[in-house]
Amino acid sequence: MRKAATRTRAGAHPTGRTTTEPAALDALLALGVVQASRALVGWTLEHGGASGRIVETEAYHETEPACHAHVGRTGRTHVLFEAPGAAYVYRSYGIHALFNVVVEPEGVGAAVLVRALEPLSGLDTMRARRALDAPEQLCSGPGKLTQALGIDLELNGSDLRTGPIRLRPPDTPAPRLAVGPRIGITKAADLPWRFCAAGNRHVSTPRPRG
Repeated sequence: MRKAATRTRAGAHPTGRTTTEPAALDALLALGVVQASRALVGWTLEHGGASGRIVETEAYHETEPACHAHVGRTGRTHVLFEAPGAAYVYRSYGIHALFNVVVEPEGVGAAVLVRALEPLSGLDTMRARRALDAPEQLCSGPGKLTQALGIDLELNGSDLRTGPIRLRPPDTPAPRLAVGPRIGITKAADLPWRFCAAGNRHVSTPRPRG
């Protein structure tokens, strides 16, 4: 949901972002959803006094039936058709909020589901929100990470360029990816559109091979 530029510390942005971060985010959002899903692994997601490195994503596109946008523009799905850079946050099974990054040109329904994070900062805050201690359990699933970072439905449609949810480009080399079919769905379940940092213990289970 042009490769991301490497973040440097030269030239601080007034909002606390470096000068390369807006360009890197724009480049990411210009990618097709599958490419963006691959590229997002290694980025940092921040909100609510906590952050984590993205270690697992899935791609969803309006042309396949597992994507909410497949039914067209509705009261629930309209955010998916907005300009790239919107946050699509929805409730799954009436329980968990799930966070997605809207990509592709305005009018095309496509987004990257962020499925897991490796916690980086604010671990005590995450532990309080999640009511558990083990770091590998704090964000190892799409509902877990939104709870850990305090992301809920009121952030649906918010602009990832201005916050309050922030995406930071990688400052380390891109991880090797393990690729497999998406999980937890019954439609278009054979598409290999799940991307994980290979060998990372914070990836949700079942983990893809590779």
